[in-house]
Amino acid sequence: MNRNYHKEMKALLADLSERGERPSLLLHACCAPCASHELTFLPDYFDVTVYYYNPNITEAAEREKRYLDLERLIGAMCPTVGLLEGAADSEKFLSLAAGLESAPEGGMRCAKCFKLRLEETARRAKEEGYDYFATTLTLSPLKNPMLINDLGEALAEKYGVKYLASDFKKEGGYQHSIELSKEYDLYRQNYCGCPFSKRI
Repeated sequence: MNRNYHKEMKALLADLSERGERPSLLLHACCAPCASHELTFLPDYFDVTVYYYNPNITEAAEREKRYLDLERLIGAMCPTVGLLEGAADSEKFLSLAAGLESAPEGGMRCAKCFKLRLEETARRAKEEGYDYFATTLTLSPLKNPMLINDLGEALAEKYGVKYLASDFKKEGGYQHSIELSKEYDLYRQNYCGCPFSKRI
């Protein structure tokens, strides 16, 4: 039976609001457009810090361009939200992608990439005392939310940090991100980030 992650998240947010709790959240983000929609509501419920950790982006100029755009968006939209930049770690991504360079988008290479990014987010959330961690990856209509959330929940158990399961594209979330990208003049790249997705 498929879970409705969006409904589960809304119930959790309502519960936090009712109890007057405001936990901390380390939110993994791949770029400004994918974080834009979430930043319109998550700071109402959490003390949010955005974590930019994307070793799949192997080109330094591309990685910096996305980071600076994310920094600009946070400053304009919600300056109380924190921003952390993780290590480049491109060698880690290239090592796990070895032999999977020709794998289709959404396949095994992507699954390993999702795990790499989510595990580092969970590890850092544990290390720095965050209550929750999450990822903006579920905003994309091209990414499998069940896979992403299964990985997140397994890592939550491993590291002892709560995971905010999500399907951010629901209820017009992805369309909202497009509208916000236009409003804030965000850089919307046409590939996920790795050199293999760029050539497709």
